[in-house]
Amino acid sequence: MSKLPLSYYRNTDTLYLAKDLLGKFLFTQTDTHNLCGGIITETEAYLGATDRASHAWGNRKTQRTQTMFMPGGVAYIYLCYGIHHLFNIVTHRENFPHAILIRGVFSVTGKEVMEKRTGKKVPTHLDGPGKLTKALGIRTGYDGELLTGNNIWLEDKNLKIPDSKIQAGPRVGVDYAGEDAKLPYRFFINDISALKKIKL
Repeated sequence: MSKLPLSYYRNTDTLYLAKDLLGKFLFTQTDTHNLCGGIITETEAYLGATDRASHAWGNRKTQRTQTMFMPGGVAYIYLCYGIHHLFNIVTHRENFPHAILIRGVFSVTGKEVMEKRTGKKVPTHLDGPGKLTKALGIRTGYDGELLTGNNIWLEDKNLKIPDSKIQAGPRVGVDYAGEDAKLPYRFFINDISALKKIKL
């Protein structure tokens, strides 16, 4: 097991991390003792105080956003529309409220458990931030938890995604952010077919 260390998340270049997370493995062992996980295929970066799309724009510190002000390496999980538990990774140093939303995961283990949680057949590519958290058992109760523990963690298995397979574009659903809505802070693997050959 090669869990990513806290030092990885505390890199001050959040855009670099958002791209570098593509190909890393996200694992959970939450409400059951069964391991679930997959390869991260899509991310979105949010750059804190100066980013109008961020919950912490203008250094807005509330009961919900206080987790974002912690040192990088913790989970920031919030409820969207009262339904979806969205999983973000806090990055940067303490009091620099940067975070990366995980938007897509290609499942590689624990599919039966995922289907039990969701009550339906789970696609191999979980291409939505609410869809993947439900399947992986990630809920707001894990907000603020270190990503080096035994409930939610990331691993580097030396899967390198070439730049030719990565695209960048505007983030989804942030029209309220004005010009910042157009920033190319979303990164995704444009061809996931090669991932189908990967087995743990």
